[in-house]
Amino acid sequence: MAPSDKSTNGADQRESGRAQVLGVIRKVGQVARIDIAQEIGVSPATVTALTSELLAAGLIEEIAPEAVPGKPTGRGRPRVALRLRGAAHLIAGIKVAHSSLSVALVDFQGKTLHEHTAPMPDPKLNAQALVQIIRDTLIKALAGIDKTLSDLSGVGLGVAGVIDAPNGFVHWSPTLTQRNVQLRNMLQQAIDLPIFIDNDANLVAKAEQLFGEGRGVKDFIVVTVEHGVGMGIVIDGQIYRGTRGCGAEFGHTKVHLDGALCRCGQRGCLEAYVADYALLREAQLAVPPPGEGVETQLAQLSMAAKAGDSTAQSIFDRAGRMFALGLANIVNIFDPKLIILSGERMQFDYLYADQVIADMKSMVVQVDSPPPEVRIHKWGDLMWARGAAAYGIEGVTDLAVRAMSNA
Repeated sequence: MAPSDKSTNGADQRESGRAQVLGVIRKVGQVARIDIAQEIGVSPATVTALTSELLAAGLIEEIAPEAVPGKPTGRGRPRVALRLRGAAHLIAGIKVAHSSLSVALVDFQGKTLHEHTAPMPDPKLNAQALVQIIRDTLIKALAGIDKTLSDLSGVGLGVAGVIDAPNGFVHWSPTLTQRNVQLRNMLQQAIDLPIFIDNDANLVAKAEQLFGEGRGVKDFIVVTVEHGVGMGIVIDGQIYRGTRGCGAEFGHTKVHLDGALCRCGQRGCLEAYVADYALLREAQLAVPPPGEGVETQLAQLSMAAKAGDSTAQSIFDRAGRMFALGLANIVNIFDPKLIILSGERMQFDYLYADQVIADMKSMVVQVDSPPPEVRIHKWGDLMWARGAAAYGIEGVTDLAVRAMSNA
């Protein structure tokens, strides 16, 4: 092997070691060097060297040990713990929704410093207009903590649709009037910062993994129900995206041949029977909701169903059966340990009623062990933005570790 190969290999190992150390610290919160060594399977001397570099780079900091009242400290020096240095980086997470754009500003530890929400001028925009509103909203959010774009280290962005995350390329999104958009490149030109784009459902899965119901679970699936239907898949602790970025398009799996028209342009998609626009499309034919806005109309339709209106009940019943069919397909394909039903639409129980879960269980392959657990997590766009921020933190961490190797 040539000397340059040895040098490159050594640099790669060093970079990998730093990343592993940071990963352990992020997972635990604060941890002693000896515990890091045991976790990643290297010598204490190696960890000492790696953490010294990370301390010098300002990515981590030491925490002075605190004596516990009434408890002897024992012999020798107390172990000094390490934690991420929150002030090392400021990261923004952004969720682009049907009617709003939400921003979460977090530090390098993941602590939320500020949140901001702005209305979308239109549910569907051209790419340049979307870039402009993202930039404007980000500037306003930063002003809330007396910061500017120059204080940011990176931005995580969650967008509905088919996204090639590694390349920041949007094949299709219900938010955009165009297909095949180099959205990451456009945003980077507009705000001159590293941008990390992914499907918004994947970022919900990331948020559930770090902050929510997926903590400590290696294999789980998140199904999101908002204006559309999305899915995030976590296998062995990693998000699965598929080769083209469309490996988790649950809402566009087919449940009816030549069925209802979906907003993606095809027919028979699950989303075309379950999403809010699908419910209201049917309601307009028989029980037009008098209120304005999707939220108000859905609430009125739900109240009508609960009050005994047979047409409203039939709309929700069919949506529930279709949803149960889709969930059963997930179980039969992936056999996950846990399914998390997530998003603001979980405020309406038609998608997780006992009958829906029972229908799902009746349609899965029957074996002598219980089916996956189904948990409900009701939360809105700011939690989605936190997931985008977590994705941004990962990207910024990778860049920071790489920069140490190039220094």
